Amino acid sequence: MQTTMRHRQEDLYQARDVEGTTDTGPSAIVAEGLTRTFGDAVTAVDGLDLTIQRGEIYGLLGPNGAGKSTTVKMLCTLLAPTGGRATVAGFDIASRPQQVRLHIGVALQDVALDPKQTGLELLRLQGQLYGLSRREIEQRLVELRALVDLGDALERRIETYSGGMRRRLDLAAALVHNPEVLFLDEPTTGLDPISRASVWQEVQRLNDDLGMTILLTTQYLEEADELADRVGIVDNGRLVAQGTPNELKRRVGTDVVVARIEGDPDAAQRALQGVYGVAAVESRDHELTISVDEGSSAIGPVAIALHDASIQVRDLTLRTPTLDDVFLELTGAHFDAEEDRS
Repeated sequence: MQTTMRHRQEDLYQARDVEGTTDTGPSAIVAEGLTRTFGDAVTAVDGLDLTIQRGEIYGLLGPNGAGKSTTVKMLCTLLAPTGGRATVAGFDIASRPQQVRLHIGVALQDVALDPKQTGLELLRLQGQLYGLSRREIEQRLVELRALVDLGDALERRIETYSGGMRRRLDLAAALVHNPEVLFLDEPTTGLDPISRASVWQEVQRLNDDLGMTILLTTQYLEEADELADRVGIVDNGRLVAQGTPNELKRRVGTDVVVARIEGDPDAAQRALQGVYGVAAVESRDHELTISVDEGSSAIGPVAIALHDASIQVRDLTLRTPTLDDVFLELTGAHFDAEEDRS
């Protein structure tokens, strides 16, 4: 099936490019100074520069209100930029939005599906809207049925689907026309761990089998760590850092001691000031995140300092940096798994 799907994808791209030729270079998405303001007071995206290579999975992270969803909506031509420019699949999002739409698939945060339709009815309608012939649609249904693992459920009404099944159907609808670039905005929000893992597997398979470029925003750091070739961190509408997950984690450059304590976190922070090897201390409820130069050498002095200050330690854990540590360093906030509507 892999060869068949690749050939079908190439055929559809050629058919859709009769009116214009896409950029054959390596970049699937390029944004230069991309800006979006709302009224005079709110700048949601502020001069964002972004380059995503063809065949890449790129994860966009940011705190609530950072501008991730606004960026995706502009790149998908659902929202007009107020400044800068961007191309997707070689087409300018402002001057050639129709060509952009023919080359992309989009699954946004809110899954808007007609509950009275069956899965098959929805997918056939989607194919018709993209101008596919009946034969092409039926061929795609065979391929998509296996790809998103919905099986006989496609014959059932959507109102009988679980949340995970609706997400997979929404993904299938975004793939009916074999898009070159796939946008996934918070693709696993609200799913249980099993359904989330299933969506991860499907996203990875699309990239591995079809070489599809995928831009995803996510509220789960482990999702970006697991799936993304590169990660971009957005804060206040600007791209403040990007790189592979490992590159970003190395950027922090310190080990981390996590201390869960009883008592006053402020007193615990004061107790750790000046302790050898301690670079910084952040507190969150009754958990201390202690950045240290050398974890194996610092964990003992940390424990002693807390004991001497009569701070009861429930547990003390040494770990290497995570994307949340990167996030904290760059934005001054932990990454909270809450829905971002920006």
